[in-house]
Formats: sequence, C-alpha cells, structure tokens
Amino acid sequence: MPNRLAKETSPYLQQHADNPVDWYPWGEEALAEAKRTHKPILLSVGYSACSACHWCHVMAHESFEDEAIAKVMNDNFVNVKVDREERPDIDQIYQVAQQLLTQRSGGWPLTMFLTHDQVPFFGGTYFPSAPRYGMPGFPDLLARVRAFHDNNPDDIRAQGRKLVQALEQMQPRGAAHASAFTRAPLDGAAEYLRQAFDSKHGGFGGAPKFPHPDNLELLLRRHAAKGDADALAQATFTLRKMAEGGIYDQVGGGFARYSVDAQWAIPHFEKMLYDNGWLLRIYADAWAATGEPLFERVCSETAAWVMREMQSPEGGYYSSLDADSEGEEGKFYVWSVDEIRALLTAEEFEVAALAYGLDRAPNFEGHAWHLVMARPPEETARLLETSPEAVQAALASAQLKLRAVRDRRVWPGRDEKILASWNALMVAGMARAARVFGRADWLESARRALGFVRVALWNNGRLLATFKDGRAHLDAYLDDHACLLAALIEVMQADFVPADLEWAQEIGDVLLDRFHDPEGGGFFFTAHDHEKLIQRPKPGPDNATPSGNAVAALALHRLAFLTGETRYSDAAAGTIALFWPQLERQPAAFGTLLAALEEQLTPPRTIIVIGESEALQPWRKLLDPAYLPSSMALFIPTGTRGLPPPLDKPARDDVNAWLCEGVTCRMPIQHPDGLREALELPRIAAHPPPPTGKT
Repeated sequence: MPNRLAKETSPYLQQHADNPVDWYPWGEEALAEAKRTHKPILLSVGYSACSACHWCHVMAHESFEDEAIAKVMNDNFVNVKVDREERPDIDQIYQVAQQLLTQRSGGWPLTMFLTHDQVPFFGGTYFPSAPRYGMPGFPDLLARVRAFHDNNPDDIRAQGRKLVQALEQMQPRGAAHASAFTRAPLDGAAEYLRQAFDSKHGGFGGAPKFPHPDNLELLLRRHAAKGDADALAQATFTLRKMAEGGIYDQVGGGFARYSVDAQWAIPHFEKMLYDNGWLLRIYADAWAATGEPLFERVCSETAAWVMREMQSPEGGYYSSLDADSEGEEGKFYVWSVDEIRALLTAEEFEVAALAYGLDRAPNFEGHAWHLVMARPPEETARLLETSPEAVQAALASAQLKLRAVRDRRVWPGRDEKILASWNALMVAGMARAARVFGRADWLESARRALGFVRVALWNNGRLLATFKDGRAHLDAYLDDHACLLAALIEVMQADFVPADLEWAQEIGDVLLDRFHDPEGGGFFFTAHDHEKLIQRPKPGPDNATPSGNAVAALALHRLAFLTGETRYSDAAAGTIALFWPQLERQPAAFGTLLAALEEQLTPPRTIIVIGESEALQPWRKLLDPAYLPSSMALFIPTGTRGLPPPLDKPARDDVNAWLCEGVTCRMPIQHPDGLREALELPRIAAHPPPPTGKT
C-alpha cells in the first residue's frame, strides 16, 4: 500500500510513496505522532531532480526500498520526507544545524534526527546500507541513534539548547545607518572577483564550476556605473565560454545546473527553472551592453526552450528536468559520431564535425560526445573556406534535425510543480529579454505565467508557494513575495498596466506587514503567522537563487520611486544596514544586495514616457535595447487614470518623456533625440578588451 506521500503534490515525495517506509510529510500529524509515541523524528530532505544525484538515488534504493531497513525505521522513528523546494524553510534550518553538529558541509540527501519538538541531535547526508566509506551501516546507525535518544535525554536537551542558541547567534545584526553606506563593498567585491577570475575558461574558481549570475550581474552593473572595461570583459568572456560549452544545451537551448569540469564542457545535466530565468536576464543585459550576436542566440534558444518544454498549458512554468533518463545521467543529451553523421547531409556534417569538435576524442565517459562549440563559426568558416553565415545556417539546420531525433528518446523526468518564486524569476527574465529584443511572444509567455500565479496562487492578499495537480498550498516565503514584486516591476517596463502596479503595492505591503522586522531591520524568511519552527532566519547572501532580503531591498526601493511611498525605501535601507557588517567582510557573497546598495547610494532614474501607443514606438526603440541597469522606463498610454503622483504627469503634444533622477525630474523632453542626449546613449562596447585575472 502506498504511504501518506501518495497524497502530496510534490513529485519528489510521490517518488517515495511506494516505499515500505511509513513516511509522513512534514506537518502537525507527524509532530503529534512523535510526541505521542516518544519516538525521535528521522527527517530526510531531497528534491526531484536529486533523483539523478548519485547519493540521493543510492540511499533511496539501498535503504528506503529495503523491507528490513524500512522496518527498523518504522519501529524506531517517525519518518518524515521533505521536498526542499517546497519547504526551503525547513531545509535551510537543518542544513545549518547539520553543519553545526558535524562540522562538515551539508547537501542532499540530508538526513537528520530530531526530538519530538523539532530540535536536531544528530545528522549527516548519505548513509550506506552496509558499513563502508568509514561509516556504519544504516540499520546499525539507526539502532545506535535510537538508543542514544532514549538513554541520554538530559544530554540531548542541553545540546539542543546550545544549538538553538547558536542558530540565533548566527542571525545578522547590523550596526550601520544609511548615512554610513559607501561604495567600499562594491569595490571590494569587484577586486575579489578580479582575483578569482579564471582568465582561461571564464568563471570564478575551479571545478565544479557554477554560473554565479549574481557575480556576472555585479560586473555588468559596475561597467555601466564606472566605465570599468575589465569588469565588462570578465563578465562577457564568462558568458561567452558558458554559451560555447556543454553547460549550455547546444541542441535544445537552456543551461544545466553546473559544470563538473573547469571548462564548462560536461554538466550535471539537470536543468533548473531558476538558473535559466536569471541567466536569460543576464544574457539579455549582456547583449544590450555589447551587441554580441552569440548572446542574442542564447536568449532566443533559451526562451524557445522555456516555452516549448517548461510552460504548462495553464501558463505556469515547471520547476526542473532531471539529469538522467533510463537510469543514466546525460543519456538523453549525448551522441555518437555515427548517429550524427547518419542524420545530417554531408555538408552539414562537415560543418558540425569541426564546430562541435567531433574530430577530437570523445568528451563524455570516453565513448560519447556531449556537444560543445569547440570552434567559433569564424574559425570553422576559415577551415572550410566558406562564410560564417554559411556555417551558422548549416548548424541551425543540423540543430533542428538533432533535436527532432533527440525528442524521440526517453525523456528525463520533469518536475511539474509550479513554484511562485521560480516562476517570478523566469517571468522577470522573459520580460526583460522580450523588451530588449522586441519579442511580443516572449512577453506573452511571461504574462501567461504571471496570470497563472495571480489566479492559482494569490488569494485575498495571501500568496501560496506551490501548485500541482490542481492544488495550491503552503504559505509562501520571503523569496516568493520579493521575486514576484521584482518581476512585476520588470513586466511594467515591458507593458505598463495599472493593475500590475496595484498588485505590486499589495505585495510590498505584505512584505512590510508579514515579513519585515521593524526593530532589527531586514526580513524574516517566513511570515509572522507561519508555523513555529526552531528558527526564523534572515538569509542575506545569494545562493543558487538571489537572496530574498536582497531582492526585497532592491525592489522595494524601486517601488518607492514609482509610488512615492517612503516606507518602502526606509525598509530597503534598513535591510542593507542589517547586513552591513557582513557586506564589509564578504562583499562578493552579496551580489544582489550590492545592487540594492548601489541604488541607495545613487537613486535609480525613472523615465516616464506618456503618449498614444503608436507614438511611443520610437521611444521604445531607443530605451528597450539600452543597458541602463539603474533605470526604470515606463511607457504609459495617454489618459491612464489612478496613477500615483510620481507617475501622474501631464500630457503635452503627442509624447512627453520625463527623466527623474531620484525625486528630481527634469523638464519634459519632447523628442527621442533629446532623451538620447540626456542619457548619453548609446554606450555600446561591441568588442571588450581581453579580460584579466587569476588563471
């Protein structure tokens, strides 16, 4: 019989519904059962794409599917399974607790043992079913943990008090005032990235290598603010190497989670929505800053992949694609040379062989090829004595043929839950790219997802975190609200609708009313009326997704200039003040918060263009493809009513543009050329100088 997980919406939890383990989802029923039976809680945390992660898969197969081990678990523990993507509140608390208890790094699968009142007393990640790797077998470990729990209650309580105190002491405590803010953290982060930069392959550090879009955005913004050519070169060189590597899907578009090597060649093949939403926006910005055709191609192919493979019929975006299919990681994506030769014409194969490096040794496990752009089109064209345009045409044709055949393979699993924060990140990416490249279809995709969130996850001022199989549930977190606010501000610049501004204000008010700490500053990850956990963290550094506190500080500050409500900007400044000591010590860990700091030091420009729809187009052609990271541009149809004072400008002639720097607005500008001069456009650096840094 399936266990309780069969009724859950999470695909990860449903994967364990047929385990002989008597799993509970996290909730009152499990906690009450632990209290009633005096059993400790065995908490196991993972996620759907983690099924491709070797140790997640091994532990599930070795232990959770084993009848004998399941009996030991059921007899001795209340067993709780958590999808860390649905319950990031639980995951982040116990990841930190595991590190405090073991002095080792965390990860997934996370395996923690808790008292009935949720306090952890032992834990780790993967545990083998039989003794190996210097670890005891899981059944023996379970017996020892249960015995320790029963025989040492005083020691466990004392340790638990110290651990909870340690978690509390890890909370940020700011000592700055907004008047003390300086550019020092911005300069410090840029210097750190310069030292860490890999000038041979791009990126920062060695293998495994992650994209770190927060760092790339920081460098692009630095170039815009300071004219730092080296920062631009580091960012664009990295983006180019990623786009040419195997972390980017050369056949279907979209980025994998990370590269296992320093060359970006072989990825961990899972594709996450949040990576691609963030990177889509970064590549659009990089094209706006440089005009480089490769960046446009990446945006076009990634947006097409999102709409083709990741958007639900109802409009929301799915969460992820697994790394494996048919039990093998990467099997869906890799090729033999004979397969490719059989699919292409002789001319196409001649181009593809050189461009993708098929004339070299196999790069995947010694026997197969995962496609990378081994030679740029110009080099391939030179070797074949043809034009780069002919090479691009041949590759485009080859790509379509390869994808058509690949689509008939056994697909990786797709996690079809729809998460509010991840959808917001993709909405922002699609809207920004749509604005830069003038793509109405991409904007329509973003609007469909935004509409889905509003209908399915927003109800009378309350946002829910997740949706699947017709069911929305779980109170949304800080990241959900902050990213949704930022997405709305991006969408308004692509397509201004007053209802979006009204919704943005509602979300801003929810952030202040339910998440903000007016005394200590910053925002808690969970709302004031969230279920009681052993900690309410205030996360500040960026991780795989941008920090909720940082996004809130950036978006609320911008919302203040759109609405005239200073309470939003006051909360934003207080958030930066809260993290100021950490910003001074480790600035590169806070890329998104540094963007918020930059806009505190130099308030964002607001460009308001009012006119009839057709008359607005020349102004759009000027502003939409421009890289102006600290500016907001809104195109408001003549006669729009109910606008807040900062946006309620009088109509004069056919079109008027107001350029406001902070709270000071210039006289209206009546021609795009006047605005071009005022903004000093264009600032295009199509060929940045070679990057410098530490190899």
